Amino acid sequence: MELTPFIKAYLLVVSVILGSVMGSFLNCTAIRIVRRESFVKGRSHCMSCGHTLSPLDLVPIFSFIFLRGKCRYCGAKLNPRYLIAELLGAGTYFVTVLCLGFSLQTLELLILSSILLCITFADLEDFIIPDGLVLAGIICRIPFVLLSGSVGKTALSSLLGGVCVAVPLLLIALLMDKLLKKESMGGGDIKLFFMVGLYLGWQRTLVALLFACISGILFGVIYKAKASKAENNVEDEEVPAGAFPFGPSIALGAYLSYLMGNALLSFYIGLF
Repeated sequence: MELTPFIKAYLLVVSVILGSVMGSFLNCTAIRIVRRESFVKGRSHCMSCGHTLSPLDLVPIFSFIFLRGKCRYCGAKLNPRYLIAELLGAGTYFVTVLCLGFSLQTLELLILSSILLCITFADLEDFIIPDGLVLAGIICRIPFVLLSGSVGKTALSSLLGGVCVAVPLLLIALLMDKLLKKESMGGGDIKLFFMVGLYLGWQRTLVALLFACISGILFGVIYKAKASKAENNVEDEEVPAGAFPFGPSIALGAYLSYLMGNALLSFYIGLF
C-alpha cells in the first residue's frame, strides 16, 4: 500500500509509542511467568516496597527518566532492565514498520518479535524459555499461513523451516548429553528454533542460525565477563556452571533473518 510521507511519519511515531508500551508489558509478563504469578490479574507494583504504581509511574521511558531510576514511594533503585525493555520494544516496532511499511508481513513480524522479546526477557531473568510462549508463536503463525494464498506450499515451507535446524540440534544435543553425562543444550532453545523456523522457511532459518551463533558468541563473552564479577554473590545451584541464556541470540537471529534473510541469500547466490 502506497502511503504519503505524512502517514508514514505518523505510523512510525505510533509504532514507537506502541512498541515502548509493549516492551514494558512484555517485560512484566516475562517476570510474572518466571515467578509463576498471574500476568492478567493484579496491579503493577514496586518490587521493593510493594506499593501499587500509579499511571504516572507507568509511562514508558519517560517515567524512568523523570523518576531518575528510583521508586517514587520508597526511593529504591529500579532495575535498568525496565528502561531497556521499553527502548527495545520501541526500537523493534520502529524498525519493523520502517522496513516493511504497512502490510500483512508487518503485522506478522510485530507479533513474532513481541513473542521473541518476551522469551528474551524470561530467559535473561531465569534461564527459561516458557513452553507457553513457544506454543503461542506456533499458533500465531497459522492465520498467516491460511492468508498466504498458497496454503499447501506455505505450510510445507514452514514445516521444513521448523525441522531443518531443530531436528539436527535435537540429535546433536542427545548425543552430547550421552557423551558429557550432562545437559549440553536446553530443550527450550531447540523448541524456539522450531517455532521461528515456521515463520522463516528453511533457507532463512539457516541464516537465523548463523546470526544466532555470531551474536551468541559476542553476548556470551559479555555475559561471562559480568557473571565472573558477581560470582561471589551467586550460588552454584542458581546459575549452573557454563550456563548462559541462548534464547536472546536466537531471537535476534530470527528477527534479523526475517528482515534481511532474503536479501543476504540473493547476494550470496549472485556471487556465483
